[in-house]
Amino acid sequence: MGKEIILSGMRPTGKLHLGHLSVLENWAKLQKDNENYYMIADWHTLTTGFNDTAMIQNNIRDMALDYMAAGIDPETSAIFIQSRVKEHAELHLLLSMVTPLSWLERVPTYKDQIAQFGKEGKDISMYGFLGYPLLMAADILVYRATAVPVGEDQLPHLEFTRELVRRFNHLYDCQVFPEPKALLAKIKLLPGTDNRKMSKSYGNDIPLDADDQLILQRVGQMVTDPARIKKTDLGHPDVCTVYTYHTFYNKDEAADIEERCKAGTIGCVACKKRLARKLSEFMAPIRERRQALSGNPKRLDEILNAGCEKARIAAKETLAKTREAMKI
Repeated sequence: MGKEIILSGMRPTGKLHLGHLSVLENWAKLQKDNENYYMIADWHTLTTGFNDTAMIQNNIRDMALDYMAAGIDPETSAIFIQSRVKEHAELHLLLSMVTPLSWLERVPTYKDQIAQFGKEGKDISMYGFLGYPLLMAADILVYRATAVPVGEDQLPHLEFTRELVRRFNHLYDCQVFPEPKALLAKIKLLPGTDNRKMSKSYGNDIPLDADDQLILQRVGQMVTDPARIKKTDLGHPDVCTVYTYHTFYNKDEAADIEERCKAGTIGCVACKKRLARKLSEFMAPIRERRQALSGNPKRLDEILNAGCEKARIAAKETLAKTREAMKI
């Protein structure tokens, strides 16, 4: 792969957890040979959380710390805040003039999420939510990104962006925007401690800054084989959340644990303690890097300011080309 311009980001809805780590590790791998922009997408938080904004600023700083603790290097990648690069909003506005309404309405997640939030008693039938795929497209195109690391569930959003590029370049007889390609990565689908999707809102997550005590507590809550009552009962590791984690973070011992579980020679408590110890060893460097960064708020401000400025310079250039193409 030649040098790519890469854009990706996450919404600052709280501290990141172990379920996000494989995504961040993939971003970190992409840093070496590419031009990278890693966004803290605070405007996207408003699409579903417009009436609960009290923690956004704290969450922005937490997310920046988590990015860097997980390996995103601010000397190599621009770590920036979406709302501080106003060109995202301007490009979103300009692109909205040429985007058919039907394109937004057919995005697969639109009706599904409105129905899902409706069941929770929350109305998100706002333009901001209808238009979030267009804002996402603007996020990508404002840097003329050529590649976007995504999971398979995000492919429809990227195809929306590619269609929009073709429409814009055709309407204005230009080549302002490249068609960004998907960088599909094999991301670990790590379950939460209760075997549901890992989420802070479920209380089943393991935060990236978790200390040894919290790790032990969360591992202690993990769902195990429901048919196993006594230590000597023959276990079924394939239905055990603890064993799933061993296959990710304790690969050297996973086969032995599987065999002993099936034979009924290791109990769930002992198995959990072994996992907690391995997780603590694995997460200690991440936690230490985060603590060092959080102890220097001035340095964090400098990093974010520099990242926003780098992003702004690239975005301004794109807006100039866009206005020139549209003759405005």
